[in-house]
Amino acid sequence: MSKFHLKSTTKIFLFYLFIPFIIVLILYPLLPIILNYPPDSINNMFQISLDGLTYTQQYLMIVILFCFFSLVILLIRLSRINNTLTKINQTNDKRKIEAYIRKVRGLCLNTPYLLYYLEILLPLILMPITFLFVQAYILTIIKICLIYILFFTLGAVLCFIFSQTQFKKILISLHEQFPDISGKIENETKTRKNKSLAVVLIMQLMPLIIVALFFTSLVCYTKAAEKTGDIYFQSYKTSFNRYFNQEEYNDFYTIIEKLKNMDKMDPSHKFFLMNTNGEYITEDGSQLSKFFVKYAIEKSNSQDGRTYDYYCLDREGYVQKINYTGLGDIYVGVIYDTVQLNLLKYIIISDIVLLCIISLTLIYISVSLSRDIKNVTTRLEKIGDVDTELAKTLPVTTENEMGNLIIAFNKTQEMTRQNINQLKQNQNALMERERLASLGQLIGGIAHNLKTPIMSISGAAEGLSDLIEEYKSSISDKNVTIEDHHEIAKDMQEWIDKIRNYTAYMSDIITAVKGQAVTFSENNQDYFTIEEVIKQVTLLMKHELKNALVELNIINNTNPALKVKGNINSLVQVINNIISNAIQAYNGKEDSQIDLIVNTKGNNLIISVRDYGCGMSEETKNKLFNEMFTTKGKNGTGLGLFMSYSNIKAHFNGDITFTSELNKGTQFNIIIPIN
Repeated sequence: MSKFHLKSTTKIFLFYLFIPFIIVLILYPLLPIILNYPPDSINNMFQISLDGLTYTQQYLMIVILFCFFSLVILLIRLSRINNTLTKINQTNDKRKIEAYIRKVRGLCLNTPYLLYYLEILLPLILMPITFLFVQAYILTIIKICLIYILFFTLGAVLCFIFSQTQFKKILISLHEQFPDISGKIENETKTRKNKSLAVVLIMQLMPLIIVALFFTSLVCYTKAAEKTGDIYFQSYKTSFNRYFNQEEYNDFYTIIEKLKNMDKMDPSHKFFLMNTNGEYITEDGSQLSKFFVKYAIEKSNSQDGRTYDYYCLDREGYVQKINYTGLGDIYVGVIYDTVQLNLLKYIIISDIVLLCIISLTLIYISVSLSRDIKNVTTRLEKIGDVDTELAKTLPVTTENEMGNLIIAFNKTQEMTRQNINQLKQNQNALMERERLASLGQLIGGIAHNLKTPIMSISGAAEGLSDLIEEYKSSISDKNVTIEDHHEIAKDMQEWIDKIRNYTAYMSDIITAVKGQAVTFSENNQDYFTIEEVIKQVTLLMKHELKNALVELNIINNTNPALKVKGNINSLVQVINNIISNAIQAYNGKEDSQIDLIVNTKGNNLIISVRDYGCGMSEETKNKLFNEMFTTKGKNGTGLGLFMSYSNIKAHFNGDITFTSELNKGTQFNIIIPIN
């Protein structure tokens, strides 16, 4: 396994440890401050007697619970990645390597998303369950869960972004090590529905916005409640000190009357009496929480009379200890809510409105950015498909990185258009060169084919001349009978018939050569018969076959009435080229044979050229139709079969296949759809 890959996976794991660790360190002292915990109420026997666990114990239990699941899943996935990478380095089997790369790619692409969802969803599920064990109030659970979720969501986003970067490094390394296999797998993503860039941006940015918005609102609300509590506390402290300034009381009536005469800052505030055993009475008979009573008795004296209700509850109070004759110390006090309902309502409404506005804005920006990138991507995919598309540039509508991307695309498109035009010119020149070379070779053979009929016509002309002279001399000869005249006429007709046959043969040869003189780019579509194709092939290849001492065995199993639509000259060129290659496959071996077999199968016409020569190696097979490849050294251009394949595709919407076995021969099959 590459050290680079191990380094990347180690970084990912350490980062997933580091981010929660930082969050734990920051959140531990910050949480009691943000949620306005009562002073001196955590990490002591006071808290243990109420909750059974200290704040630190609860905190560690929640953090470990959250981190455990995601870290275990991360370790499993990183281990699978490392094991698969090790297998890649231990095999040379391309199929196995491709399967392993697919597996690594899937793990690298999906793991960040899996952990992202886990780190957000786990707090939502586990936090309420955890706090139910300590029997906390619903409002307490909601507030604490909200803080934990906000901070761990922030950590999830940071881990998501960092891990994606590290996983990308692994994929880039694999692409550089196995470019062909990786490229094939990457191209397959076009056929699948990928994750939208807009969705990815929203996934990364929306949680950060929610964290910032709700965290700020929660802090503002908490501090507002704290400020309200300070105002109430100072006011009631002054009132109680003014009304209860005696050193000792001897009846409840006096105490109750004083409480009734005190002014309330809000009708919802309640006065109460309490003894040191925790027994109490309230003016409206309502219940006080165990936490409030215990804090009032045990902690209020150190807090200058200020007391609090349970963690995260926006309820406080003021108590003052007075001496009652015969009963000892008792407490008089007031309990009040510090929550400002109007402020809370405004905060909630403002958060919802802001969140909607920000969400819509973020969605619009993300979709707009995604659309711009998609436009560039779509146009990039079209480059080379249609010439006219290359002349259209994308408009530059922004002055930022997207604008620079569009400008770079337009420059790339213009350069691509110029390069394609240059390639076409070069291709046409190469094709014309190949055509002329083939035509020159063909004409050289045709010149030999024309010698025989020309010499025969010359001999026939001499024969006719002799007969004409003989006829002239016989006109005045009375010994020449009518039968003799008919005999002379018959001989002259025979010579004329021979001349007519020779000229017809020459006309066929000239017509065939003329057809081969057209360029490959011409696309004259017309109907022709297989017999016409075979006739032209026989005429044009006769000399080359004769010189090579190779026999062309023609087997036509088609209906003579069958007609094919297309360019007959292109088809003849392709067959001739394959036959020429078959002749060369014998390397000068005499008395050899090439089979030209014509069959129909379904809706296809199949023209097969089979030789029994040297065959092809695996390397030659792999390169044959994929590039301009030749086995003839300096004597070959590599255009022949490449152009033949392109010809059949372009002019007949057909295909060329082949089978070959080394030292046993090769068969090419020209497949043409027929109606």
